[in-house]
Amino acid sequence: MSQTTTMTVRISGALSEFVASNVGEHGSYENISEYIRDLIRRDKERVEREAFERLKAELTRSFAASEDSYRPLSAAEVRRRS
Repeated sequence: MSQTTTMTVRISGALSEFVASNVGEHGSYENISEYIRDLIRRDKERVEREAFERLKAELTRSFAASEDSYRPLSAAEVRRRS
């Protein structure tokens, strides 16, 4: 079961105007909450995508390494490294 949290954010000036231009009759979102939730979802996706890209780059480097660079590890060594 997910928990709902109410948060208060204060913005003014150009940021407030920008939000207002994206919400309501002429904006892409019905209300500010919908807009903020979408921003958070997009940021979460970005963070996850960046983590995946880092992992993919590490795996690419690992698979490109020569056989000589590998050494056998015991299960205990693997657990210690984790």
